[in-house]
Amino acid sequence: MASPPCSDAARLRHDAMAGSAAPARAWLLVEHHGPWLIDAFGGSGIHEGIQHHLQRSAAAVGARILLIRRPGRQERRGTRAWAVVHGPTSAHPGTQVWGRWRHEDDLLGAAPALGEVRHTGAGAGRCTEATEAAEATADAEHDPLFLVCAHGRHDVCCAVRGRPVAAAVQARWPEQTWECSHVGGCRFAGNLVVLPDGVYYGGLDGEDAVEVLEGHLAGRSPAGHLRGTSSEAPVAQAAVAEVLRRRPGAAGAVSSSGVERLGPAAWRVRVRDAAEVLDVELEQRAAPPELLTCRAPRPAAPREFVVTGVRVIGR
Repeated sequence: MASPPCSDAARLRHDAMAGSAAPARAWLLVEHHGPWLIDAFGGSGIHEGIQHHLQRSAAAVGARILLIRRPGRQERRGTRAWAVVHGPTSAHPGTQVWGRWRHEDDLLGAAPALGEVRHTGAGAGRCTEATEAAEATADAEHDPLFLVCAHGRHDVCCAVRGRPVAAAVQARWPEQTWECSHVGGCRFAGNLVVLPDGVYYGGLDGEDAVEVLEGHLAGRSPAGHLRGTSSEAPVAQAAVAEVLRRRPGAAGAVSSSGVERLGPAAWRVRVRDAAEVLDVELEQRAAPPELLTCRAPRPAAPREFVVTGVRVIGR
């Protein structure tokens, strides 16, 4: 008897999503019409030397490389986009640098952007746009990006569940929405990443994706779909998700400020929200082995963080 698709099985098991966002402090996005192979960037046809240069530049700053494309059937344009997105820090709210590429060598312009944080004046979410010939600073604030994993070659669930999510989100935010290559956690499809926040949501369907994003933009991060924020360690992601579950709010307004290991698989995470400081204690436990992706050759035990205590320590 054939195994059910990994995302169907994960929903039936109620697999825990909190703590599953892949780590990244920045992103290099390369518009590529496809087809996307299992190794999307490696199989993109971009010259190997350029790939290695961009991979080294990305690794140096903890950046993740994703291929992107507009949802649905799109005209294959000769000129495509690339973007470097730096996540928010205590010093700035996150930045976007956009460029265009027609020839592979044009992508080398992304390497300097990976190595620096561009500021374009006061205000959040500013964007610097680079053309093939020169750079020009955008005058208006740049809107957040919504990346929906639709990488069917990597896992069929990403296409089956991701594409309806991308279509629904694009209908609401057409200029901000892109399909993207593998973001991790195929069994949580449909998966969506909000940039520059670095917030991952999973378990989405077309009908609820817009509602989740509207909540996120309005300062209500739905903990039931929250996988975590990529700048946080996995155990800290799980702790933040627990606080948000108890006190719904914006994922960006609730963050960890320290992680203390209590044992081989136990931690205490200090979490701050708008009103209080809390200590969240968690343990990592192994769930029964399962086929975690549709392409998995054998079962594996997923990681789960179990909250064992929450204590308010200050205001």
